[in-house]
Amino acid sequence: MKFLLSSQSNQLLIGLKNWLTNETMLYIIKRVLQGVLTLLLASFLSFLIIQIAPGNYLDTLKQNPNISADTLISLTQRFGLDKPWYEQYSKWLFQVVTHLDFGESFVFNRSVISLLSERIIATLLLSITSITLTWIIALPLGVLSAVKKNSFIDKILRVISYLGQGFPSFITALLLLIFAQQISPILPVGDMISINHRELSFLGKIFDIGWHMILPTVALSITSFAGLMRLTRGQMLDVMRQDYIQTARAKGLSEDKVIYVHGLRNAINPLITLLGFEFASLLGGSFIAEFFFNWPGLGTLILGAVQAQDLYLVMGSLTMGATMLIVGNLLADLLLKVADPRIKLENLK
Repeated sequence: MKFLLSSQSNQLLIGLKNWLTNETMLYIIKRVLQGVLTLLLASFLSFLIIQIAPGNYLDTLKQNPNISADTLISLTQRFGLDKPWYEQYSKWLFQVVTHLDFGESFVFNRSVISLLSERIIATLLLSITSITLTWIIALPLGVLSAVKKNSFIDKILRVISYLGQGFPSFITALLLLIFAQQISPILPVGDMISINHRELSFLGKIFDIGWHMILPTVALSITSFAGLMRLTRGQMLDVMRQDYIQTARAKGLSEDKVIYVHGLRNAINPLITLLGFEFASLLGGSFIAEFFFNWPGLGTLILGAVQAQDLYLVMGSLTMGATMLIVGNLLADLLLKVADPRIKLENLK
């Protein structure tokens, strides 16, 4: 019995050792440690820049004659605004590290983490849906445009991509809003749910949210779709000129296999890198759609926090954005490794 337990323990230790010395695991640990240092520096610089900006949240309250001087003094002490900026930052950082407490919002009188957690689901739902839709449409159309180079289909797709990139996001959102008003009430133009949402069945609630997502998702997807389609076309054209593509054709492989197995697989690497940056921009990228279609996400919340100089809410959102950037880049590197096993993680910068 003792021999069996000892053997199992040795196997467990050997497995743990192999896992810790695995190239991918070592790379993840390294990137996480680098990410922690990056977050620390980013939070310090963000806090410093916010403090350099003239005024603070209480300056607006001072203009209100109904607010007494005692109240202002009480609020100043409550939020720690009477202390030097480095003491405020040290206290905030200690709270974040020990209790994951990003402080209290000046405007909402609530914890920052609760405000962010309420809104982030709506933003992630909208952004991830938009990215998924963009890739499902843009990737095959980009490949088609490259394969049919200089044909009528290629010219049409290129015109569409130029038009999509030529329209700023706010113009696209505004045009969609005008269109929705013309066909009202077929498509909703505001909020995330209907008035009678709570009375609907489970499937009815899902359909209701999806119905409200149509316009903001399209508004987010158009510009991204155009850029991704052009990038896919360019990468495919570059790959299809390589010698190994001609060799694959000479061996008698079907054109579909040449395009999708040998061509697209080698053209996908830069697109995966782009996906990492898109993941990083999830929080801020949906602001235009949230603003025009009254979507209850993080974009409008963060804008209001910046305008009101709500210090800790701004810091919480900036920290979350920096974390998304680090996680997005790490995921992109790992996806590159999966897509092309020849890639060495230690060579990725």
